[in-house]
Amino acid sequence: MGKSEQPNLIFILTDDQRYDTLGCTGNQFIETPNLDQLAADGILFANASVTSAICTPSRACYFLGQYERKHGVNFNSGTAMSPTAWAKSYPVLLREAGYYTGYVGKNHVPIGPKGYGSKVMEPSFDFWYAGHGHLTFYPKGPHAIFKHAKADTQIEVVAEGAASFLNAEEDYVEGAAAFLDRRPKDKPFCLSIALNLPHAAGTRTMKMLPSDPELYRTKYRDKLDQISLPKTYVAKEQIASPRLPADVLHAQYRQSSYDYVDTPESLKEQLIRKAQTITGIDRMVGEIRETLAAQGLDQNTVILFSSDHGIMQGEFGLGGKALNYEACLRIPMIIMDPRVDRQNQGRRSMALVESVDIAPTMLDLAGVDRPDSMQGCSLKEMIAGRSESVRDSSFAENLWSTYFGNPRIESVRTAEWKYIRYFKNDRELFADVTGKTQYRVTPVHAKSYADWLTSSIEGELPVYEELFHLPSDPSESVNLAQRTAYSNALEQMRAECQRLVTFAKGDRSRPPETVPLR
Repeated sequence: MGKSEQPNLIFILTDDQRYDTLGCTGNQFIETPNLDQLAADGILFANASVTSAICTPSRACYFLGQYERKHGVNFNSGTAMSPTAWAKSYPVLLREAGYYTGYVGKNHVPIGPKGYGSKVMEPSFDFWYAGHGHLTFYPKGPHAIFKHAKADTQIEVVAEGAASFLNAEEDYVEGAAAFLDRRPKDKPFCLSIALNLPHAAGTRTMKMLPSDPELYRTKYRDKLDQISLPKTYVAKEQIASPRLPADVLHAQYRQSSYDYVDTPESLKEQLIRKAQTITGIDRMVGEIRETLAAQGLDQNTVILFSSDHGIMQGEFGLGGKALNYEACLRIPMIIMDPRVDRQNQGRRSMALVESVDIAPTMLDLAGVDRPDSMQGCSLKEMIAGRSESVRDSSFAENLWSTYFGNPRIESVRTAEWKYIRYFKNDRELFADVTGKTQYRVTPVHAKSYADWLTSSIEGELPVYEELFHLPSDPSESVNLAQRTAYSNALEQMRAECQRLVTFAKGDRSRPPETVPLR
């Protein structure tokens, strides 16, 4: 593929957005006409899942096309992605191949020994208009780079940055000039847009100010009685017994930022805010497509849309992320390539695709060789309608075992079965970490995380298991792991989980390409 044939690429990544939040994925409450149209013009992957349902490791998985067990970066790892590892990320590789690259929005992956302060990431893009960590709903306060934006609300600030990148003839948004060249018209581009919504860090900071767009003040509030709670929702006061054994999930320590699931009233308020921001994101997608058309770029620009993970919304009384239930793992994933024949547009694929597939897909679309370090599969042939699947089973893990009560988890799913296994909850290792030092990692913590990367491969046994038959039990309500009638299925899924966790780690003799955070 010659450079003149290389497509432009736009990758849009949202935060905490569940699969079931778009019209095209069955949501009848939230208005998402632009994303629905994107799916109608492309391919919707209805069984897409993340491999780590936590912000930082998941976003690292997207950058590198690697499982967390290989890249080794999480909140409790005590590490950051090394500059050497970052050099094999999709944006760096595309830039080296001649792409003009931009990053707009939120970054939540520390790179370099000082993490966000290392300044490794910013100059690796031609256009940088982003902040590290949470943006909140009003990003100008915590992030000076956005202070000159015309808008005050996150989605609209991010949209200004995206429009500035795409409009090569216009002035760039003030404040983005630190690492900025005007986008050349004779080069393909890759724009990464990362949002901090509908994450609760954004929705909980919404103030419904008079200056906010009407969308975020009144939209959907007249339809409060039409909001549906999950079929398996249980209010906190009605929990008769915990979903997971108390020594596996220390639910009493779960983050207070998820306590909105405790009552129907507080959950509905958050669902209203989430719906508003998802519609806001949808409008931004529509504006981007209009800009592409106006610039004459729409026929050669591939748009990829996904989320860093889903989230529990009171199912079985649980809130938050990190667990390996479908509510956390399953995400909306749409890829629209305008060059695909019309008869292959508007398809709904049930293939088991993963977040680690995005990076190799983008490189493949661009005709750029992928590094051996990438573990995901290219979806290029599926997008074009020449293939129907890339794997028979998908893997996920949670290595964020913390004083928050989260256990370590590994899981595998096929078209029929879902298997989840839990390991000893090591909360005692984090008992001295409280308050403002919550993400401080001592040597014992870092050693534990490093050990966890291989412990199950080397023989550590799970303390609890779950097995679900997804076609008859999509809500994962009935655990079949202890029923003898399903012992064969359980053994098969155990073996498949062991195979995939071994694959996810890669060469056990090689530690992750990370550097200690200092």
